[in-house]
Amino acid sequence: MNNSVTNTARLLGAGLRALLVLTLVTGVIYPLVVTGIAQGLFNDKANGSEIKSDGKVVGSSLIGQSYNLPLKEGEDTPTPDLKWFQGRPQNGLGSNSVNTQYKLILSGATNRSGDNEELIQWVKDAKAAVVKDNSTADHKVKPSDVPADAVTSSGSGLDPNISPAYAEIQVHRVAEKNGLSAAQVEKLVEDHTEGRTLGFMGEPRVNVLELNIALKELVAKS
Repeated sequence: MNNSVTNTARLLGAGLRALLVLTLVTGVIYPLVVTGIAQGLFNDKANGSEIKSDGKVVGSSLIGQSYNLPLKEGEDTPTPDLKWFQGRPQNGLGSNSVNTQYKLILSGATNRSGDNEELIQWVKDAKAAVVKDNSTADHKVKPSDVPADAVTSSGSGLDPNISPAYAEIQVHRVAEKNGLSAAQVEKLVEDHTEGRTLGFMGEPRVNVLELNIALKELVAKS
């Protein structure tokens, strides 16, 4: 009987020691090592690829933002603030209806086929809006100038980038709204155009948040 109790106590003690060691290794040491490596070698990515303006974090380079005017009484959909470069349409985004304590935007896609009538109408309406919004007194945008990313949302609805072509057709409108020359704004787009990753992956792109921060700084200097 005594031997049985002693053996049980030994087994419990060994199990407890194993639990403590594993907890220390996997729950403390390993996370600290991984965190230290991430902070040391990939500090920007580990912290969410933050973008700062005036010393404050204003967003992430991985998540697109909206640039809209405040909702007016009776409006269901906000109007784009046309002094800023606009990102891709955000069709497919949902709203958080479960935990209503927080205002969250839920990522998502429309999941409509290419021949869906509603999707086709969305694209037509978006193209007409892009042509109208970006045409100025001395520069007219043609429907054939409008690239696909100007009228379609990404799979997540949160794409932070636009194509150089979409940025380019916004240049004259942004310049006019901010009292700048088209050449100044074109230079901003050129400076913020990234090429393909490693020279062959993906497409050239422009991060809208970074571009608008540069625009804000340029306007402040002018």
